[in-house]
Amino acid sequence: MQSFTAQLRNSGLLRTQGLIGGKWIDAYDGKTLEVYNPATGEVIANVPHMGGKETNDAISSAYNAFNSWSKLTAAERSKYLRKWYDLLMAHKEELGQLITLEQGKPLKEAVGEVGYGASFIEFFAEEAKRVYGDIIPATLPDRRIFVLKQPVGVVGAITPWNFPLAMITRKVGPALACGCTVVIKPSELTPLTALAAAELALEAGIPPGVVNVVMGNAADIGDALLASPQVRKITFTGSTAVGKKLMAGAAGTVKKVSLELGGNAPCIVFDDADLDVAVKGTLAAKFRNSGQTCVCANRVLVQEGIYEKFADAFSKAVQNLKVGDGFGEGVAQGPLINESALKKVETFVQDAISKGAKVLLGGKRHSLGMTFYEPTVISDVESEMLVSREEVFGPVAPLLRFKTEEEAIHMANDTNAGLAAYIFTNNNQRTWRVSEALEYGLIGVNEGLISTEVAPFGGVKQSGLGREGSKYGMDEYLEMKYVCLGDMNRK
Repeated sequence: MQSFTAQLRNSGLLRTQGLIGGKWIDAYDGKTLEVYNPATGEVIANVPHMGGKETNDAISSAYNAFNSWSKLTAAERSKYLRKWYDLLMAHKEELGQLITLEQGKPLKEAVGEVGYGASFIEFFAEEAKRVYGDIIPATLPDRRIFVLKQPVGVVGAITPWNFPLAMITRKVGPALACGCTVVIKPSELTPLTALAAAELALEAGIPPGVVNVVMGNAADIGDALLASPQVRKITFTGSTAVGKKLMAGAAGTVKKVSLELGGNAPCIVFDDADLDVAVKGTLAAKFRNSGQTCVCANRVLVQEGIYEKFADAFSKAVQNLKVGDGFGEGVAQGPLINESALKKVETFVQDAISKGAKVLLGGKRHSLGMTFYEPTVISDVESEMLVSREEVFGPVAPLLRFKTEEEAIHMANDTNAGLAAYIFTNNNQRTWRVSEALEYGLIGVNEGLISTEVAPFGGVKQSGLGREGSKYGMDEYLEMKYVCLGDMNRK
């Protein structure tokens, strides 16, 4: 770890201060918090433990920068974003190492996240030039009506630890493209990637105050963002419980809100599925990032005709997943983020076993110690078990049996969540029927990895509001203004 840390320091990407108004600063009271490597428990760095005062200064900085940034032409903002994208890609390896250090995911996955995260900056650099207004035929001969789209203003972006880069770029990319300025609050567990990305934004020439980063006391920072009338938009990825608090808090100043919250993704394998495709797709959907994504398959619903075959083939595939430090050769499963995440997984598995589920594979802490958990497959899972009702956020695949298509749809929709769902079938008519019937914002058909910058990402029900990525992702950062011109016939 020391060699990677030293390399990152030399590259200038290991920043350990907050960013306010283009200046790197410590917490005003000098407090710090430690950032750990979850694979080893070692301290990587100390970062400022900031609160309300620093956040209010970051908001002021973003508010002051908004006037000039929003007045730039779309083409000028596009060039800055493109330069940022180029720098992110030029430093892909170092950023990947930093993600693995503080988050734990395998290095190959981490480098993949950098490419994915950077793709949002590239895409929205292009979309910046495509914010179109409208002309509406007037109802009176001396009137003209047109519609403008303008940036909403200062954006508070609160992001999680599971994708320390991509969850930031997916928000900041469209915000900056539209002409907004941002205050980013990354997770206290993984702030270093956010700070490295912010350093590259400065190197790209993005003006001081356009991008600000604060971290530390999450409640105080969140409260400051919510209370400030200068912040016109909150965008958040994280737990449903925190999302509800932010939504309630945003009511005080009637802010725009977009939320990408928890999921409970069903992965439905029908009798007519191609077994190899279903195993490969379910493996990817379940075990990416050790099961720590909001679109991970949380429940694997398998039709009774293929259940035994699938359970056997899937268990063999899971058995081949190598667990270890993300820097290890061939490692496919890193550690869980911390001890509380590990305890949650243990609680869910014990609950299932106590209610009659059978462990086919794994089901316990890994011999590596720390927060490593064995990739796990559980069969004979029922809908009332915790592992079916809530998001496990770990490497545990529960298999549930179903008889008919109607039963599968009912089981899949029997949850408050509605983010991602997956289906495996070779029947085209069934593909359409089931996709339309599932109450989810994202559907993967015969595919387990469906996230892309060009498609709208977001959920229904209690999985959130709004969409990220794609041309639709721009709308979250724009206000619509109607202008009526009168007395047009006067010469």
